[in-house]
Amino acid sequence: MIIPKFWAEARAQHSENGRQVTVRRFGWSNRDQSEAQTNADARAAEALAKILGGEKLPRHEPKVPYNGAEGVPIREEVVAEHGDCVITRNSYGALCLNSPDVLFAEVDLEEGPSGKLSCAGLLLLLLVSAGVGIGLKSTGTFIAVLVVGGIAGAFLLHVGYKLARRMAGDPLKVLKARLEALMVGSPGWRLRLYRTPAGFRILAMHQPLAPAAPSVAAFFKAVQADPVYVKMCQRQQCFRARVSPKPWRIGIHDHLRPRPGVWPVRAEAMPIRRAWIDAYNVKAAGFASCRFETELGQGVAHEKVRAVQQIHDKLSRADSGLPLPDSPP
Repeated sequence: MIIPKFWAEARAQHSENGRQVTVRRFGWSNRDQSEAQTNADARAAEALAKILGGEKLPRHEPKVPYNGAEGVPIREEVVAEHGDCVITRNSYGALCLNSPDVLFAEVDLEEGPSGKLSCAGLLLLLLVSAGVGIGLKSTGTFIAVLVVGGIAGAFLLHVGYKLARRMAGDPLKVLKARLEALMVGSPGWRLRLYRTPAGFRILAMHQPLAPAAPSVAAFFKAVQADPVYVKMCQRQQCFRARVSPKPWRIGIHDHLRPRPGVWPVRAEAMPIRRAWIDAYNVKAAGFASCRFETELGQGVAHEKVRAVQQIHDKLSRADSGLPLPDSPP
């Protein structure tokens, strides 16, 4: 896990026979700006040499947030550090806890039928409607049948999804049963379960774990962790938990200023950023980011993990009794 405090960008160029190749690369450092620039210069020179040698590499490295980065460390403002646990502010303004070895897993609940299922269902109903409408002589009536078929299809998919969710049972009970079955073969495990606005968060308490460990991949698969989250854990070699609310969930619809919110920010733009953060903090103070539900398993909590858990619970207000965003008080 690397979350640098200093960033720089370098440009390397090569001209030959009227053809110019320009490569830009970022550099980073936790020590100072000079080391970040040295790193950027070296990365740009290396990329240029590879391109001139025939490798297909991008000329420019985009300045993108955490979930879009490829081969670049987490590009976020460092707000606080607790040992090797780092609190950062992400590109839309929320605080995130980052740990190299304390396993968090995000399990999201689908808010509706999947895109593939929706498309397949609507296509089927439209084909049926078209089949019915072909026998009609009026073009207007044919179109009306298609429209009605599409509306009916969307309604039926929504109702069917709700019924399927109800038949599947309470999501918390379902997940607890899945975790209990999982730990039958892993008696040393201990898990802490939280409710989030989008689903659930699981914290493994029994020991630190490396993101690349086979047991972690197996655990993610068993609990059906969010695939984007899993990919980013592997790519950035860290686990992550958002510990303050998403702005739009608490009624803030203005983006983190200045745009885009990717770190670092120009010095002259910092007052605008601080003003947005101050307003966000006022609103966020009335909400919890997650709610503690229960602990499962017979394992003993590891001392280091317990310390990270306490930081997480304090920042996320997991035991505060405050409502989750988009949830009733």
